[in-house]
Amino acid sequence: MQLEVFDDAGSLAQKAAEEIAADARSAIGARGRYALAVSGRHMPWIMLRALANEDVSWAAVDIFQIDERIAPEGDPDRNLTHLRESLLQHVSVRPEQVHAMPVEASDLEQAAAQYALALPSMLDLVHLGLGPDGHTASLVPADPVLKITDADGGITGLYQGRRRMTLTYPTLNHARRILWVVTGPDKTPMFHRLLDGDESIPAGRVRRDQAVAMADRAAAGNRT
Repeated sequence: MQLEVFDDAGSLAQKAAEEIAADARSAIGARGRYALAVSGRHMPWIMLRALANEDVSWAAVDIFQIDERIAPEGDPDRNLTHLRESLLQHVSVRPEQVHAMPVEASDLEQAAAQYALALPSMLDLVHLGLGPDGHTASLVPADPVLKITDADGGITGLYQGRRRMTLTYPTLNHARRILWVVTGPDKTPMFHRLLDGDESIPAGRVRRDQAVAMADRAAAGNRT
């Protein structure tokens, strides 16, 4: 796994945005479209706000969610709420280009299966974060969703107050590229285990070839 370390979260966010934009331009030039899947929480929104200022042919980009909390439309817990604020309100994308996870459905399992049908045969780039407990996406320790091998999406149990819809390993591991963005000293132990390929943590089961890990110095610790 390629590792890049940055002095601070701001410079990391900018470089990650530039990396995604360059990847998008390359894919659009080669295949005509770009399928980007993004994770949630605070750091990605800084990165996506920077991405909005990059040179990207947004009309050729499809944006997918990697995971989403089961919460009402507009709820501040929803990743979609912040995705709209940080990126979608600042670029020219049509509604059909934004593939929001249907977490308001009455049958969540069926909704996850339907969402999987909207996925392309291969995502071009999957952006992932890392939790202090070693989770990524909403693939959390000890949850049955970790064992899904025959579906591209699933529903978790209760985690930090919410159930979630998430893409599963079959989808993540089939992507053309994986981009890890990790910040903060609370992530250091698990980040080292990720770099070492420790499959006992959920994040460690994501493929390592074609993966780039970007971290600030606080998260990287003694790794350079």
